[in-house]
Amino acid sequence: MDAGHFQVESDVFNLTYDTTGGADTTTLLYTNPTLKLGLTNTIDAELNIAPWETITSKDRRSGRTARAEGPGDLFLRLKANLIGDDGGDVAVALEPYVKVPTAPNGVGDGAVEGGLIAPIQVSLPANWSLTIDPEGDVLKNPIGAGDHFNMSGLLSFSRPMTKTVTLSLEVWSDVNFDPGDTVTQASFDLGAAWIPSAQPNFQLDGGVGDD
Repeated sequence: MDAGHFQVESDVFNLTYDTTGGADTTTLLYTNPTLKLGLTNTIDAELNIAPWETITSKDRRSGRTARAEGPGDLFLRLKANLIGDDGGDVAVALEPYVKVPTAPNGVGDGAVEGGLIAPIQVSLPANWSLTIDPEGDVLKNPIGAGDHFNMSGLLSFSRPMTKTVTLSLEVWSDVNFDPGDTVTQASFDLGAAWIPSAQPNFQLDGGVGDD
């Protein structure tokens, strides 16, 4: 974001269905806005919070269902571009963040957590673009005191198909080094972005994925 510019990014609606450890969990986010403000031409501040979440979990063995809802946790980020802000084939940034526990019990874990993201974008031949998004996090242990490390990464190939539509192919992975049990996840996603020719400052994204 250039200095003094303001931007809003948000899901309209987000549904996640997860099957892990004998439980089926459905998470609904009713919008999930990120507000961005350019502090300088290479640094912006970001604020993200889901106004309302609903989490429903069903134990397949007992048949019991638990439900929690409320506002999400508050994420504060600072994104600093290191190279490539004014052009070139490579752009690199650093994005430290901290999570403030604003969510109620059952929606959040009540802990201050944080991490560092290092997005990298590379221009490829034939108008393709590669985005690499490594991330490291320090998370609260789900059982007992203490923290543990989590690492994730995104590999995304994208290409504009028309003047207004861009398609993307993404692979994401995550390794959570929980001392109780290390959990590994991965997903494959297809996405599309549309920028109306009459509204160059508006972008609508959509996609499907498989974990």
